[in-house]
Amino acid sequence: MKIGIVCYPTFGGSGVVATELGMALAKKGHEIHFITYSQPVRLNPLTGNIYYHEVQVSDYPLFDYTPYELVLTSKLVDVAKYEGLDLVHAHYAIPHASAAYMAKQILASEGIHLPFITTLHGTDITLVGRDASFAPVITFAINQSDAVTAVSEDLRKDTLTHFKVNREIEVIPNFISLERYGKSDFNALRKIHAPNGERILMHISNFRPVKRVEDVVKIFAQVRKHMPAKLILVGDGPERNRIEALCRTLGTCHDTKFLGKIKSTETVLGIADLFLLPSKTESFGLAALEAMTSGVPVISTNTGGLPEVNVDGVTGFLSDVGDVKSMANNAMKILESEETHRVFKQNALNQAHKFDINRILPQYEHLYDEVMATASV
Repeated sequence: MKIGIVCYPTFGGSGVVATELGMALAKKGHEIHFITYSQPVRLNPLTGNIYYHEVQVSDYPLFDYTPYELVLTSKLVDVAKYEGLDLVHAHYAIPHASAAYMAKQILASEGIHLPFITTLHGTDITLVGRDASFAPVITFAINQSDAVTAVSEDLRKDTLTHFKVNREIEVIPNFISLERYGKSDFNALRKIHAPNGERILMHISNFRPVKRVEDVVKIFAQVRKHMPAKLILVGDGPERNRIEALCRTLGTCHDTKFLGKIKSTETVLGIADLFLLPSKTESFGLAALEAMTSGVPVISTNTGGLPEVNVDGVTGFLSDVGDVKSMANNAMKILESEETHRVFKQNALNQAHKFDINRILPQYEHLYDEVMATASV
């Protein structure tokens, strides 16, 4: 099958999942065409059956804002015609699903039928979609899709609550490639960051306000009062300066390290004893799943799809948004006892196996087959 994948090429969860999905499909013999404005950060272009088509955006004096959606539409039409795509998988509702719809209509006028599937990842619904200026387009794009999936049951319900959707939304959760994890010996790296055997707490995100990274620092400050500990922050973003200022105020800078953006998180997660994810909302919580795949228990909020990933009292603990005291206390419950920590680590790894790509990939392949069968009728 020849599949076009449209996604954001960044470090965000939707781009990571789309890229990993495409590479896994390619390994199974499908021909995968990535269509986006830059090469996805997780993409290995040397993998067989992988093709990359850059959407080149030019600046014209006529436009105050470059019409990316129109350029993307034209590129989709071009790739579909000359590469013979069977279907398009659009990750994120706008502009990807709306561009796929326009491309489908253009191709139909030339006698070419190109079905498209839309996967909803979260902020396209919970943030962008609730903006009145985007809601009609998102609603239309969802309803015109040949199939729609959401990465969690919570996101599916949220979409049905806030949009007038007249079609079924299938839940296919985010996934992890287990074979990428557990291959490295982290002892040497751990000694660099925790030379005296300190506990290592870690957080990975794009440092946007929704991630509440300041809560991470506050949780760490409380834990550090009770045991030797280090905090490692992976990523970067608009909240970076505020976080650094808070570290200085709380006096934790000496035990806090900013590693910046890391392409492959499995290269660092293995040194962590605990992962912190106090987000205001997470439609799934891919960062938490990546931590659990490394055998790292998770302290998170109980919002969105996180309870579907992080099982309270089993793989970690859940707390209300902003309840720093509860999260700090739960962190210490796990870290104070070696035996308790060991049990939570094993439970986290066991839970992660439920989201292995080898379990999730067949669900997407089955959906593709259904869409293609319907398209041929």
